[in-house]
Amino acid sequence: MPNAEQVAKANLFREMHQPGTPIVLVNVWDVASARVVAAQPVTRALATASWSVSAANGYEDGGGLPLDLALVAAQHIVTSTELPVTVDFEKGYAATAGEVHANTLRLIETGAIGLNIEDSIGQEDRELWSLPDAAARIGAVRSAAEEAGVPLVINARTDILVGGGSIASAIERGNAYLDAGADCIFVLGVEDQALREVVQGIGGPVSVMAGATSPSIAAFAAAGVARVSFGPGPMGVAYAALARLATDVFDGAPHSPDLAYRPGMA
Repeated sequence: MPNAEQVAKANLFREMHQPGTPIVLVNVWDVASARVVAAQPVTRALATASWSVSAANGYEDGGGLPLDLALVAAQHIVTSTELPVTVDFEKGYAATAGEVHANTLRLIETGAIGLNIEDSIGQEDRELWSLPDAAARIGAVRSAAEEAGVPLVINARTDILVGGGSIASAIERGNAYLDAGADCIFVLGVEDQALREVVQGIGGPVSVMAGATSPSIAAFAAAGVARVSFGPGPMGVAYAALARLATDVFDGAPHSPDLAYRPGMA
């Protein structure tokens, strides 16, 4: 029998994807970061970032992190909070749709209620699965979710723009992924005027990644975006602060009041 709480969280998280009123996800990578973000009153759900989880464990992103470690990290984060947790599952840690199916079942066992899955093959995010193969892999995720009885929220990422592809191709892939069972389409690298074209062309919620030079959340909302995440950016903010501290203390600067801060342990 599926876990009723997990099912309820998945359905709740899906409802948070409203075009024009996006769910904002400050990505986490371990239990401490998850507790810090979850403790903020504005936080409605948590999302991991594969780059950050990989880096925290000493591995390269893009499939370098072993699946077993990825699942352990996911489970630790899920059990540290009452909020819905969606997991950046990279490329499914699998070469075939059948393996994607099996690995998704294992991810669902961690208590995760959603996942990101990419259509790129290599670490550089430029070589893509063919459209039929990429859609089949998304279909395998949906099939696993149905088998487990958990309405997993699938955020299907296309990297076609990163590799120099067209907006039209991004829209084509997005709609094909929705047909294959995705709930939301994550278009990596979309920006400026192209964003509105993508949002209007894809027949479902659109997800984007924000960074240091990207538009404000309000601007994304005005474009009709339904989901905004920050990828490895939050880890960058945390460790940039750590680097500054290391420099400051050796330079004799006044001690930061942040030295007294601790993640909640409850």
